Amino acid sequence: MTKNSVFLSAEWRKLALANYEVDKEVLAKYLPPFTQLDDWQGKYYVSLVGFMFMDTKLKGFGIPFHINFEEVNLRFYVKYNEAGNWKRGVVFIKEIVPKPAITFVANTVYKENYQTLPMKHKWEINEDALNVSYLWKTKIWNKFAVKTDLNSIEMAVGSEEEFITEHFWGYTKLAANLTSEYQVEHPRWQVYPVKEYEIDVDFGANYGKDFAFLAHTKPNSVMLAEGSEINVLKGKKLRS
Repeated sequence: MTKNSVFLSAEWRKLALANYEVDKEVLAKYLPPFTQLDDWQGKYYVSLVGFMFMDTKLKGFGIPFHINFEEVNLRFYVKYNEAGNWKRGVVFIKEIVPKPAITFVANTVYKENYQTLPMKHKWEINEDALNVSYLWKTKIWNKFAVKTDLNSIEMAVGSEEEFITEHFWGYTKLAANLTSEYQVEHPRWQVYPVKEYEIDVDFGANYGKDFAFLAHTKPNSVMLAEGSEINVLKGKKLRS
């Protein structure tokens, strides 16, 4: 990696992830050209993810009022075969942020599906637990909160946590035969053992009718990853 190849640098911190098994047919129409769905032990997941962007820089420069902010997204997992090598990546159904300038650039320049909504978060440490919550407002305040142990631990090799957190590529459908690809660099994350969680989300209002059923579905797993510094590298186009 060279400095000039870094498009965005930041820290992603306190990533709360709720993972739901879904029928792969639900995801098929969102699949970017040239990619395939990626599964973990035969399960196809979508993940609700809430986290903080911190110390954000675009091409090495901080943008006033856009340094630290929340993001909540819904994503699923794919892979792309490049010359016999599999790249494991994610596709976003929607990304929600509180900053309209981010939404404008992402939607117009990069064809991502961003939305601007009022957002807030809370991190609290007490004697025996870490409490992390992310909230965003549609007609109601949606909430995703987790209560965990105070100390993070290493992820087990081959674990579900590893599958969910170690997809290092992003793919976006641009047209019927055109996909955008970019790489995200970060070290292996530690995770906090989850004690309790609360998910009060209108999935239909946020992500459309295809995902409305998640409001009444128990997630297969809920995680909290500490996160790290990250780099998003300049992307390229995949075409036939």
